[in-house]
Amino acid sequence: MTEENTTANETRKLYPYQEQAVKNILTKLAELPKNANLLFQLPTGGGKTIIFSEIARQYILQYNRKVLILTHRIELGKQTSDVLNNLGITNKIINSEVKQLPQQSHYQSFTALVETLNNRLQDNDQFLEDIGLVIVDEAHNNSFRKIFHYFEDVNILGVTATPLSSNKKLPLYQTYHSLIVGESISDLITQGYLCEGKTFNYDVNLSSLRVGNNGEFTVGSHELLYTQAMMQGKLIEAYEEHGKGKKTLIFNAGILTSRVVYETFKKKNLPVRHLDSTFSDRDRVETLEWFRNTKDGILTSVSILTTGFDEPEVETIILNRATKSLTLYHQMIGRGSRVLPNKKTFNIIDLGNNSRRFNLWQFPIDWKHVFVAPHLYLEQRYKDEWDYELENDYDLPPEIKERFLNSSAEAFIVRERYMMALRKGLKPQVVLEDSLEDHFGRIKDNASDFDEALELFNLLSEEMRYRVNQFGKCINSTRNHIDHQSQMYMSKLRRRISNYFVE
Repeated sequence: MTEENTTANETRKLYPYQEQAVKNILTKLAELPKNANLLFQLPTGGGKTIIFSEIARQYILQYNRKVLILTHRIELGKQTSDVLNNLGITNKIINSEVKQLPQQSHYQSFTALVETLNNRLQDNDQFLEDIGLVIVDEAHNNSFRKIFHYFEDVNILGVTATPLSSNKKLPLYQTYHSLIVGESISDLITQGYLCEGKTFNYDVNLSSLRVGNNGEFTVGSHELLYTQAMMQGKLIEAYEEHGKGKKTLIFNAGILTSRVVYETFKKKNLPVRHLDSTFSDRDRVETLEWFRNTKDGILTSVSILTTGFDEPEVETIILNRATKSLTLYHQMIGRGSRVLPNKKTFNIIDLGNNSRRFNLWQFPIDWKHVFVAPHLYLEQRYKDEWDYELENDYDLPPEIKERFLNSSAEAFIVRERYMMALRKGLKPQVVLEDSLEDHFGRIKDNASDFDEALELFNLLSEEMRYRVNQFGKCINSTRNHIDHQSQMYMSKLRRRISNYFVE
């Protein structure tokens, strides 16, 4: 059972952890004063809609007052309304077509888009009558706060997978008085309610990404990096290694990137579609229907499928982007975590160093600490692993250094040489040419004959591979390309040595 796809009979059946969550929340709500608010955390796929719909049902029966459920997406509002109706709760969806509600006694609950309801309340602050409880879906989204003042003497229950505000200037602890934490991802995996995620990391040089005023990497800098041929090659390589033949969702930061991804996969004759926010409702429905009906379908999109979308058969999630948002990280990966009888695991391909930034998806998080100290999680003082590696040259062992006493000990920092080449408008390959010249000079100056030159060549082989690997990270090469470059580098250097000493 998933929170989006349920029948009437399935809706009435809660898992034990869901029943416990309902009990804990209702108990806490009964203890709170009428102007206090409560936040509930549960991972994506844990059934938040089922839980808060059951809370609404029991609240209505116990207090004989109405419940309002707020959402920011049309799909979420419709899904919630369906669940409530299946529970026997009369519900009215407040959308753009609903201008007035003269006969509210017919309804026990309302589901509303936040923007639509805000417009109605601005015209008439008594638009809704006798609301005793407001439930906010995806409560980390700060767009809901603007209508809370209309419900000052009403309890508000926020539900989210990540209790971390989308606006660091408006932390959730300012709105919600306390937090109830549900089952963890790892516990839900152990109990068989979520799939186990297997993460595959691919090193990506993110130095060109820029951070915007909102604290997130900008779309523009993403587009410049992720549309490059090298990144497309790395994406295809990752897909073929861990996603080929499996239903796959690819998340991108920008529309241009997603379209380039679509063309890249199409040229490989792979079943792929592109989807973004500019699609009409009809085209969106048609694309999603194709994806559901295509066993090995690939859908490349731009973050619009992070909420309100459920396709349990997804087996591979590709993060073809970087993010500084813990919430977005969990939302994207959560799209692949649904359990099916023949699906207990799914693959996560990370092309944005995200799992280094936030740790693995299933790694335990102290959400209560996140709630009270959000700044520690919003201001990620994160440095890519390649940054540390590229700041230094390879450190030769002392016994090898002694064999090169006739040469300069000046360090050869690949990143510095790479940045210098870019500033001068030179091709990046000049870095490897300079490195090869450095290695040849050191061997020539310290070898008396060809045999000794070969010996020194072998002693420097590890440093050679290290430098080529550094260079590959600078230009975002694929592993295969780096291996090829390394072989070419050594072959050229060996020929150069042979020509010098033999001829």
